[in-house]
Order: sequence, then structure tokens, then C-alpha cells
Amino acid sequence: MALQLIVASTNPVKLEATRMAFEKALSTTVHINGIKVDSGVNDQPLSQSETAQGALQRVQNAQLQFPKADFWIGIEGGVHPLQEGMEAFGWVVIKHQSGQQSEARSAGFRLPPKITQELLKGRELGPVNDEVFGKHNSKHQSGAVGLLTNDLITRTELYYQAILLALIPFIQKELYPFPAQV
Repeated sequence: MALQLIVASTNPVKLEATRMAFEKALSTTVHINGIKVDSGVNDQPLSQSETAQGALQRVQNAQLQFPKADFWIGIEGGVHPLQEGMEAFGWVVIKHQSGQQSEARSAGFRLPPKITQELLKGRELGPVNDEVFGKHNSKHQSGAVGLLTNDLITRTELYYQAILLALIPFIQKELYPFPAQV
């Protein structure tokens, strides 16, 4: 029987990354429902904590809408100021029906000054990327990381790795007892 996954997004990149990671990590088939939910944070989160909070609130809101799933997954892309420039990354929160929850962050990468300047004006990364690279709806495709690496790393691959990392406690259950014993 397929695992029922609720992804707190309808973005095809996030849905595909989730499918790939769960099928590979848990060696099972999955049925994925992508839903629109509020993240409770800015459209463009501007810090590590705001981005992580957005992923968590997506999971919580998805669970409220679909309380009978096996897993709820929240993926939030964000940026964080560096000493020089800005870094882009994603946070993933996964919650199991048992209540066990895990989080992980993707790799980060520095954004070009031209993009950073626009983000500091309050703009969202996806539309800025589209303007700079002459693309349309890139956040539903290869994303900033794909555009900047000439698709050597796509947004799907970036999120795929973060989802795998967040799945570690579900892969290595004996090492991560739930509830946590501290």
C-alpha cells in the first residue's frame, strides 16, 4: 500500500523532489497530494529562522487540512544575509502521523549582487530570477540554483537532498527513538 504524503505546496519541483526522496529512502510507493497552505511568513523569507518557521507552519497547516495522511512535508525556500551578499537555501520539515518530526536544510549558495539588491528591496527571488535570466516561472523549474549552475544542480535536486536528510530519523529508526529520549 502506498504511503499517503501531503506536501504543503503545489509547486511541481517540490512534489517531484518529495516523490523521489521518499521512494528512494523508504523503498515504497507513494501517493502525493500537493496543497496550497499559508506559510505564515513573508513570500520571500529573509533569514534562516523565518524560512524554517515557514516550512514548519506549512506542515502544521497541511496537517489541519488533511489529518489522516502518513506524512506531511513542508518545504520553504529562503535567503539569508551573508557578510557580503546573500545566500539562498531551503528548509524541509517532515512530520509523521505518530507525531515524530524532523527538519533539514539544503545546501546554500551565494546569490549575485544584482539579485541580492532586488531582494533587499522586498522582492521575491523567483520573479527576480526570471527578469535577470529572461525566463518565465523559473521557481517551478530549475530555480535559482539551476539558472546559476547552468542546470548542473536543479532546484529539484537541491530539495531532494534536503528531504533525504530530513528523512534520516525515519530511515534509521533505531537510532532516533520517538519520543526522543534525552
